[in-house]
Amino acid sequence: MRLTGKVTIITGAARGIGRETAHLFAQEGASVVLADVDAQAGSVAADIVEAGGNAQFFMADITDRTACQTVIASALEAFGHVDVLINNAGIVRDAQLIKLSEEDFDLVVDVNLKGTFNMTQAVAPHMVERGTGSVINVSSVVGLYGNFGQTNYAATKAGVIGMTKVWARELGKKGINVNAVAPGFIQTEMTQGVPDKVLDLMRGKTPLGRLGTARDVANAFLFLASDEASYINGTVLSVDGGLIT
Repeated sequence: MRLTGKVTIITGAARGIGRETAHLFAQEGASVVLADVDAQAGSVAADIVEAGGNAQFFMADITDRTACQTVIASALEAFGHVDVLINNAGIVRDAQLIKLSEEDFDLVVDVNLKGTFNMTQAVAPHMVERGTGSVINVSSVVGLYGNFGQTNYAATKAGVIGMTKVWARELGKKGINVNAVAPGFIQTEMTQGVPDKVLDLMRGKTPLGRLGTARDVANAFLFLASDEASYINGTVLSVDGGLIT
């Protein structure tokens, strides 16, 4: 029960890494606020409550600043405080540079980068007032080394790292830890449509010889959210099986 008494907000909680994290954090004693544009996260919250945990769901589009502020206000009304924010929500719209539409570029930036900014700016005043808190931003190994056909995605994930470094300096002085996690090739719903030969190529590039799981990433979140990581600030934790060495 490493998170007993901690209230955690998880964006993009309807599926994949976000859903797994919500279940794990509830098992570890946290009260969990699930935020997602997809109402499916509501059923995830219901599953957690049925299993004896404490969870609530709020539908929110994180590109909408008012919606982000409403999530924070609702979480405070329900639980009284917020200890952890996990900026997990993200999308991909892949295309090579010469084929990438402005619409798809802007959409990925709005969700992955501005959404992270919106949620963090909304919760920061509360954490500053309490003098404690943890913000965990989800980047990607793509943000560290790039990837073919992912101009927009790589730009946002590199930008998330940049914001993490800035906020660690600004908010660290207020007792708030800000860190990023950079997953590698993780097997989630997003990879279900990927051809087997591509998945085999991913495995071949990873020294541990397998794709990561949502639980692998959730475990990294758990560590960074716990008191065990109280002196870790401004770091980027790669969860990639050794892909980037």
